[in-house]
Amino acid sequence: MLPKKLQKKLEDRSSDNALRSLGKASDSVDFSSNDYLGFSTSELIFNRASEILKHHHLQVNGATGSRLLSGNHSLFRLAEDKIAQFHNSESALIFNSGYDANLGFFSSVPQRGDFILYDELCHASIRDGIQMSHAKSYKFRHNNLEHLSSICQVERSRNLNQNSEIYIVTESTFSMDGDQPDLKGLVALCKKYNCHLVVDEAHALGVVGEHGEGLVQQLGIETEVFTRIITFGKGLGCHGAAILGRPELKQYLVNFARSFIYTTGLPPHSIATILAAYEQLENDTAHITKLKNNIGYLQETLRTEGLQSQFLPSDSAIHCCLVSGNTETKHLATQLQKQGFDVKPILSPTVPEGQERLRVCVHSFNTKEQIEKLMDFLKNNLEITQDKQGETYSSSE
Repeated sequence: MLPKKLQKKLEDRSSDNALRSLGKASDSVDFSSNDYLGFSTSELIFNRASEILKHHHLQVNGATGSRLLSGNHSLFRLAEDKIAQFHNSESALIFNSGYDANLGFFSSVPQRGDFILYDELCHASIRDGIQMSHAKSYKFRHNNLEHLSSICQVERSRNLNQNSEIYIVTESTFSMDGDQPDLKGLVALCKKYNCHLVVDEAHALGVVGEHGEGLVQQLGIETEVFTRIITFGKGLGCHGAAILGRPELKQYLVNFARSFIYTTGLPPHSIATILAAYEQLENDTAHITKLKNNIGYLQETLRTEGLQSQFLPSDSAIHCCLVSGNTETKHLATQLQKQGFDVKPILSPTVPEGQERLRVCVHSFNTKEQIEKLMDFLKNNLEITQDKQGETYSSSE
């Protein structure tokens, strides 16, 4: 029997119409996954990964242990060198997932007496890592440099000797809104107040830049960012993550990031797939071009169909249609799924109450006809509310 406190939490979640459950595999039109380039089903990448394994005589199933024990097989060095070179970084350290990378970084790098200032819409993995840190943390209003600057000014005035480090944390593409920060503005602010900028590029890798390098490289500010955290489970269609930065940071994480130290390393097949995916990004930009064309076409369709007021502004692959209310959002998602569209509802408490939405993810493999049909359904089933455009959003804890 489940303890009463836990059962009560499940009952409360159910009464709020927010109870999560695992779905089934679907053959519907994909407008929900993070597989932006279709790499997860690429036969070319699958076959290339197999070739890499055979070439390095690594036809094995597992890493056998932590990378500090027996699990540091030869592909790790090759992959980390490739990732560092591709992203114009001095070093890269692979983690088992983006969640593990954020947990490892934020729980170990900021120290007691330091400060972490994070955008209020940062991902749960960043927040969970921050909760494990001994540093003080404050959130700043979403993409609001003025608010962030005021916090920096206060903290620096309290610590005139500059003994405390300040880490400013943002995402290059926000997962629930699809928008982007002013990274150059953040770099300037960090210089002014002597802060370290940390950028999570999970939803920019494979999407932003000529070869999908991410927003930091597209802007040419790699050397002005303390660290980038990239994940491979989205644009690259495989699994794992990496932290980019100076070699000294890599050495520190190997010694102090518990989510790196106390876990079995990724198996050779996962690392071979990462290598194959990066080769694909380097050698063929057709998937990225198709994705960008589809993003442009969706934006054009929103304008022509008069749906812009229902959607949050976005130039990324993530487009969010505001519905409001768990019941209404789930109902509309169900109707879409019956029409053959795989579109997922995003409910509170994942997003603040009143900001529930349909999250529409565009991919390189979606067709114009599919985009048109999806928008046509939304136009016929949504109550268009013009007053939602430009609404200000704030995140609850």
